[in-house]
Amino acid sequence: MYKRIKKVAVLGSGVMGSRIACHFANIGIEALLLDICPRELNEKEKNAGLSLDHPSVKNRLVTEAFQQCIKSNPSPLYLKSYASRVELGNFDDDFDKVAECDWILEAVVERLDIKQQVYERLEKVRKPGSIVSSNTSGIPIHMLAEGRSEDFQENFLGTHFFNPPRYLPLLELIPAPKTKPALLSFMQDFGTRFLGKTSIVCKDTPAFIANRVGVMAMMNAFHLTKELGLSVKTVDTLTGPIVGRPKSATFRTSDVVGLDTLIHVAKGLQKAVPDDEAIKTFDLPDYLEKMLEQNKLGSKTGEGFYKKVKTEKGKEIKMLDLNSLEYVSADKKQFSSIAQAKEVDDFSKKLKILLSAKDESGQFYRAHFFAIFSYVANRIPEISDTLVAIDQAVKAGFGWENGPFETWDAIGFEKSLTAMKEMQLSIPNWIQQMNDEGKTFYKVENGVRQFYDVASSTYKAIPGRDQFIYLDDYRADKVVWENKEACILDLGDGILNLEFRSKMNTLGGDVLAAIHKAIDLAEESYQGLVIANEGKNFSVGANIGLIFMMAAEQDYDELNFAIKHFQDTMMRIRYSHIPVVLAVHQMCLGGGTEAALHADAVIASAETYMGLVEFGVGVIPGGGGTKELTARATEHLVDGDIELPHLKKQYLNIGMAKVSTSAMEAFGLGLLQYHKDELASNADRRILAAKKKCLSLAEKGYTMPIKKQVRVLGKQSLGMFEVGAESMLSANYISEHDRKISQKLAWVMSGGDLSEPSTVTEQYLLDLEREAFLSLCGERKTLERLQHMLKTGKPLRN
Repeated sequence: MYKRIKKVAVLGSGVMGSRIACHFANIGIEALLLDICPRELNEKEKNAGLSLDHPSVKNRLVTEAFQQCIKSNPSPLYLKSYASRVELGNFDDDFDKVAECDWILEAVVERLDIKQQVYERLEKVRKPGSIVSSNTSGIPIHMLAEGRSEDFQENFLGTHFFNPPRYLPLLELIPAPKTKPALLSFMQDFGTRFLGKTSIVCKDTPAFIANRVGVMAMMNAFHLTKELGLSVKTVDTLTGPIVGRPKSATFRTSDVVGLDTLIHVAKGLQKAVPDDEAIKTFDLPDYLEKMLEQNKLGSKTGEGFYKKVKTEKGKEIKMLDLNSLEYVSADKKQFSSIAQAKEVDDFSKKLKILLSAKDESGQFYRAHFFAIFSYVANRIPEISDTLVAIDQAVKAGFGWENGPFETWDAIGFEKSLTAMKEMQLSIPNWIQQMNDEGKTFYKVENGVRQFYDVASSTYKAIPGRDQFIYLDDYRADKVVWENKEACILDLGDGILNLEFRSKMNTLGGDVLAAIHKAIDLAEESYQGLVIANEGKNFSVGANIGLIFMMAAEQDYDELNFAIKHFQDTMMRIRYSHIPVVLAVHQMCLGGGTEAALHADAVIASAETYMGLVEFGVGVIPGGGGTKELTARATEHLVDGDIELPHLKKQYLNIGMAKVSTSAMEAFGLGLLQYHKDELASNADRRILAAKKKCLSLAEKGYTMPIKKQVRVLGKQSLGMFEVGAESMLSANYISEHDRKISQKLAWVMSGGDLSEPSTVTEQYLLDLEREAFLSLCGERKTLERLQHMLKTGKPLRN
């Protein structure tokens, strides 16, 4: 019955409505964005002599909201040009256009009476069978559906997006009493495949799943902060990346969301769930009440738990003292357990170190985690029948790397339960039964990850997991080979996967050795190789620490060998007897991008940030990146095309260290190519898609590519680049050292000072590239840039 969605109407252009419309535009779906007409003229309109009936006045609210949305940072659009896919209009003149739409999403103000008025109008114009949904987070879905026609109710549901919709992958789907099961199945599949969402079916309970658990966790942290005498900054350190949560942690997240919004949800929950065993958690600490009175609401008012202030040294971000409500310099309290945990990669071991600490940090962690564990255990079956849905919702909605039940398993189920009983926390019967039977929440059996199903007291496969490949499921018995920094897994069907495991997935000696080993194994006994991992980032590039060490010690022979080995490895990816496909995500920088440039194909998550960023540390791309972009600048041109503009574009991409803000932008930068690379809207689908691509290439009879020749322009382009660099220096856009790097880059991309355009081998350019890289490593200012990057993680301009 439900086949495809061609056009969507979004009713309400507020923060969520505009951003949801933009995300539909991101995936190529036309969106109609409507809002009400103003009731009075503003000063500008009065001065222009306009009336309330003027088209620009009637569209003022929707236009202003949409313009503010697309100018926001981070951008809600993959590409700015996608804004043209959103049509703007108003409820008076354009409401009838919803009849053209397959999905009508309501995102108006959170008032039941207003939403019902909108639905009354919709009944008169929507086409039968069209989907109607509400993005509400505070009104029960069954109340919204009351009084509507049978067709309306059968095609109505809640679709709760999380803000910002482009970046937070959670989509909660809440059926109304008469919602067709077929519609729910369609929407879950559409959300997962096309919108790139983790689509979770929720019960129609207050705040649904993610906000119910996530807000409880935040309120618990608020109370513990005061009880233990901790500072805002300290608790953000404790609840940030160290435990697999976002950098914004607790208090910074509150500032971004808005304290008024958070308080509204907390108060709403307290009123809506009077029988909740942890209802006191939703009480507002005294400092929250005072902050609300003083309009310290976070980013929207310029001050919340943090405030940016001007000082003699520039700008400083100060934190709120919760006792005085004055802003003070952020403290830097150190805990030995935190320092110890940072040295450990294994999540389970890290948590055990943190929870065993005898200081305030350990007290905080034990109280915080065990309270959350008790809370989620008691929410089954109230908000969800399965624990896996709770884990998935909290991870996708709040950016946690591990859900509450996954975290409980990591800490140790039985030991944690004993501690929770000592703290007199509420323990439901099913948890005690699990403990008596010696079970855990998750296990992997025969390569299939399973969860404990509370209703049947048995293990079941995680629904929909067969649509993805998760490397965790293969580690138990599919390891073919591994070293300290990489692992080769058998994905089945003749396809191997190489996974990086180095710090930040940098490409050091062990990773390069693993690439050669994986290709050797694949050429010998398999059909192809996928290079993919499930780290925070695909790769941040080469290990610059090793480069700095060799350069500082002036060990140029060793450095030359290292660069040559890196180049040879990239060329091995390009020229092997089996297809090599990369599945990339998040940051894919420097050497990571060079690996992608040499692969047979790339499957890129929509949120992939690619770029050759070596210029920022005082060198040029030395692993084949400069060579490859030089080749790409001219390889698809036909006779008569002007070559210089294409070469100049790639020269500037490298010289300005451009990084794509999405995978779609990477296509525009020439880092991805439409004829061979693909986009994965859902990041979880990228490894399976890469495996399928690899199999497809193998089944077509893959043979090693013929080594290509590269056209270079010699003095023709060298002169242009020299003049450009000199002009940039004169205008103070670049430094003297920037110009020197630019000259080296120009030399390589021009093929040297050849007297006329020529055709050269790839190895010729690689040799020039390596020579330029080595010479720059001998420069003091390059060493300063390398050292600064290692110390601060930020580029230095010197």
